[in-house]
Amino acid sequence: MSHPHPEFGPPPVLPKGGLRVTPLGGLGEIGRNMTVFEFDGRLLIVDCGVLFPEEEQPGVDLILPDFSSIRDRLDDIEAVILTHGHEDHIGAVPYLLREKADIPLIGSKLTLAFIEAKLTEHRIRPYTLEVKEGDIERLGPFECEFISVNHSIPDALALAIRTEAGTVVHTGDFKMDQLPLDNRLTDLPAFARLGTEGIDLLLVDSTNAEVPGFIPAERDIAGVLDRVFADADQRIIVASFASHVHRIQQVLDTAYAYERKVAFVGRSMVRNMKIAGELGYLKIPAGLVVDVKTLDDLPPDEVVLVCTGSQGEPMAALSRMANRSHQQIRIVEGDTVVLASSLIPGNETSVYRVINGLTRWGAKVVHKGNAKVHVSGHASAGELLYFFNLTRPRNLMPVHGEWRHLRAAADLGVKTGVRKDRVVLAEDGLTVDLVDGVAKITGKVQAGYVYVDGLSVGDVTESSLKDRRILGEEGFVSVFLAVDSSSGKVVGGPTITARGSGIDDARFDAVVPKIEEMLQKAAADGVAEPYQLQQQVRRIVGKWVSDTYRRRPMILPVVVEV
Repeated sequence: MSHPHPEFGPPPVLPKGGLRVTPLGGLGEIGRNMTVFEFDGRLLIVDCGVLFPEEEQPGVDLILPDFSSIRDRLDDIEAVILTHGHEDHIGAVPYLLREKADIPLIGSKLTLAFIEAKLTEHRIRPYTLEVKEGDIERLGPFECEFISVNHSIPDALALAIRTEAGTVVHTGDFKMDQLPLDNRLTDLPAFARLGTEGIDLLLVDSTNAEVPGFIPAERDIAGVLDRVFADADQRIIVASFASHVHRIQQVLDTAYAYERKVAFVGRSMVRNMKIAGELGYLKIPAGLVVDVKTLDDLPPDEVVLVCTGSQGEPMAALSRMANRSHQQIRIVEGDTVVLASSLIPGNETSVYRVINGLTRWGAKVVHKGNAKVHVSGHASAGELLYFFNLTRPRNLMPVHGEWRHLRAAADLGVKTGVRKDRVVLAEDGLTVDLVDGVAKITGKVQAGYVYVDGLSVGDVTESSLKDRRILGEEGFVSVFLAVDSSSGKVVGGPTITARGSGIDDARFDAVVPKIEEMLQKAAADGVAEPYQLQQQVRRIVGKWVSDTYRRRPMILPVVVEV
């Protein structure tokens, strides 16, 4: 197997007739999916998604793929193909189109409807091409065939990319539910046909490669929801991804059976369900859905709220309910809250904080840990084994997963007959070249995190995040003093103030003599430049705090010349 090689530099010139695959996100992480294919000087992008921040990234709203490796080649891009409408696959599209607004977007009807609504908020009118399973489109040197796959959102597509270098299949996110709610199966005959023709490189969804067996059918959740509704005697609040149309359809069906009214809560939830309803992907019985503002007129046992926030996102509706900052909805004793989504790795702390907040106010919380209220949208090990035997790829590159998922998928591929030296375990930014039927890592491009913080994109760095973490965990100590610009002697201060460090300001009287001694020595040595004095103040105060309190707050010295 190929392994990550940090010693790799920039990739060499792509050999004539070779195909280059560069993942800019989605390898070693769950999210930020984006893959760039290059052939004959032209580029094709598959997906362009976001990653949601973890606790060690305070203040960050979203994390984008790094576009720097393609920024000077935007005119070479034939199109961006979107496999489905989840945020980790489409969320970064507005930021790419800010760089070049006329890059064509290709996807299924629902996927394009979701991204067009998102782009409207960014005031971008995209050029789009709608495709469906079975379609074949010629995009420059790339011939793309679209294949139906089953996932936790309707209209998901895999694709086969044909070039003179060979055939590459990208599964997108998929599973093999044999009883899907919309009766839209993963097209196994199409994958079998491609396997017979010859798949030179398979990029496969690895998220559940560690999970044995087969994923249960989505329909299995119906019985659990029925029991939840039967046992609830007050309001029911269901939290889900705003794009999980299948899950919300089940909630609507159950609410209708129990003669409850449903209100959607949260801007993205309201928007997406309106789109899904208008396009016919969501079947809504007449009179079932009402405006959230009318709920006060209904008894609690006739109400269902469907909201965002299943991952503990701080600004989502459920989190605001949990901390009692939601303007319209207040959790009360006897409410039932259902978290009907998976727990994305890294979100555990945030989710359990929300669960604890809801429980504190008396709600009964039903989640994946205590009830079968979620079925994954990703193929597990049994399905992947079946899939590998069906497709028989000559080269295998696991994608969409953390390292444990990628390696598990690789091991499954080897068990089904893929040669060990034809399995590529890559990471974000590594270039994989398919030349003469062999795929191997050849170089590396920049593919770091790009942080979105409010309206700022890319201005937040790892260094500033480190500062935020220090401020959040240790607080800061500010030291102000004024020096004579000619003599360097102190004419004011030092004044020391601490915030968030747990150290009383009066305790800093002990370090003032050390600062004064340093300043006298600096003046005698002719050192009067403010920056140099600030560095010495930072060193002295930092060492004193560390020695005295075993703490490392941020030291902010300010030296003013007068």
